[in-house]
Amino acid sequence: MTHHTTKHTAAAGTPAAPARRWAALAVCCLAAMLLGIDNSVLNYAVPSLLREMGPSGTEILWISDIYGFAMGGLLVVMGNLGDRLGRKRMILLGAAAFGVASLFTAYAPTPEALIAGRALLGVAGAAMVPSTLSVVRHAFTDPKERTTAIGISSGIGAASFALGPVVGGLLLDHFWWGSVFLINVPLMAVVLVAGVLVLPESRNPRPGRLDWIGVPLSVVGVLGAIYAIKTGFRDGADHAPVWIAAAVGTAALLLFARRQVRVEEPLIDLRLFRNPAFSGAVGSNLVMIFASSTLSLAFSLYFQVVRGWSPFTAGLALLPGPLAAAFAAPLATALIPRLGRARVVALGLVLLAVSTAALGRLSAPGTSYAELLAPLVVNGAGIILIVSVTNDTILASAPRERTGAAAAVSETAMEMGGSLGIAILGSLLGAVYRDALVLPAGLPAGAAGPARESVGGAVEAAARVPGADGAALAAAAKDAFCHSIQVTTVVGAVLLALGAVAALYTLRGVPAEIPDSEAEEDMRSLSAPGR
Repeated sequence: MTHHTTKHTAAAGTPAAPARRWAALAVCCLAAMLLGIDNSVLNYAVPSLLREMGPSGTEILWISDIYGFAMGGLLVVMGNLGDRLGRKRMILLGAAAFGVASLFTAYAPTPEALIAGRALLGVAGAAMVPSTLSVVRHAFTDPKERTTAIGISSGIGAASFALGPVVGGLLLDHFWWGSVFLINVPLMAVVLVAGVLVLPESRNPRPGRLDWIGVPLSVVGVLGAIYAIKTGFRDGADHAPVWIAAAVGTAALLLFARRQVRVEEPLIDLRLFRNPAFSGAVGSNLVMIFASSTLSLAFSLYFQVVRGWSPFTAGLALLPGPLAAAFAAPLATALIPRLGRARVVALGLVLLAVSTAALGRLSAPGTSYAELLAPLVVNGAGIILIVSVTNDTILASAPRERTGAAAAVSETAMEMGGSLGIAILGSLLGAVYRDALVLPAGLPAGAAGPARESVGGAVEAAARVPGADGAALAAAAKDAFCHSIQVTTVVGAVLLALGAVAALYTLRGVPAEIPDSEAEEDMRSLSAPGR
């Protein structure tokens, strides 16, 4: 296996003027924000969709899931294409495709057309995500500025997921369901026009041949794994499609990994994982997203079902955490020289663990929102301390010509880690709820089944049961759900604390500043005989 190094040539990406590189960061942040919003905004349009389009339950699931399936399955391929064709070009192509797909999706006449539109949005998103991170990496060559810029970009990306409910709630209060997609069109036009003017171009000047056999193996492997995880834990692992997807996905990933160590120009250079900086950062991200992914889901249900707030109000209630993440990004840059990367990541995981446990403890129905506010802010600050350092470490640890592929590996791991977290911890949340639920005596038979299924089903069933029995059912379901949040958040907090210990070990030798040349030296040493 050969490995090409690059100097700071025009092809590899020259340092941009200060004003232009910060403008490029703004464009990349806007693109990342729109992608994050689109990932979560649809959940709040489902009731309108059901009324106006009448999709089946299976179609609703595909409408919700296909965006993540398409994006997750294509990240590795699109990251490599960005390295080869140019990262700016991929962002512009992705932005144009995302705008067109948004217009198509907003006016989709049938559920099938809506599924197709969401799939196209996922493809366009996959084209943009790795390249936005890579453009920021190439625009900022000073290590301190680079860390700050990647931290800001990561913070905006984190905040955008919580903006989905807020944006969706505002639009759905005044317009039809398609407005949540139509809003993308003018904003992506801004990304497209501004991107042409300010984004610097960079690419691998000697990319070699694309591994055309590895491409389908990568797509099938990741898609199969994500589908099996999501569908298996939602519908049960005894369904034949789940086992088939798991078997095909595992086989494809094994063949893909075997091929990557043999081809001259791999889609994923597996030697990167022998670099402690890269593998430790990816591992810390996995722990973070796995343990914290269920928190947003649990508290969205808590605010809407237990406390009876509207989706828009629930979105506003969750917003302080992501906003804290967006504004606390420079804190990571300031702490790295004083504490080192390992301790900053460990500190972020500890803050996340403490705030997660605190939110669980405070999740009683009568808790005031003011008591929840501080843990929400600490939670967001903890997330940004982690992702600011880990994303910068991942990109800085990879050779400059392969940063798109490195970013794609990180994003794919996050996608799969989030799916696993929601599947496993989400299942725990449901199991503890069902075990803790004590149904009132004399409850009508038709109310017991929905009540055991979910807290939302219980509250809806309680509304149909007259008198004290209905009130008792609603109270029992809310108490059981709050108990399930407390148990699940304790498990998540323990995992995060263990992740903090692991981060101290895996990232202990990573320097506070990672210059561009260091990744090249590391990769050459890993290629040396005997390694």
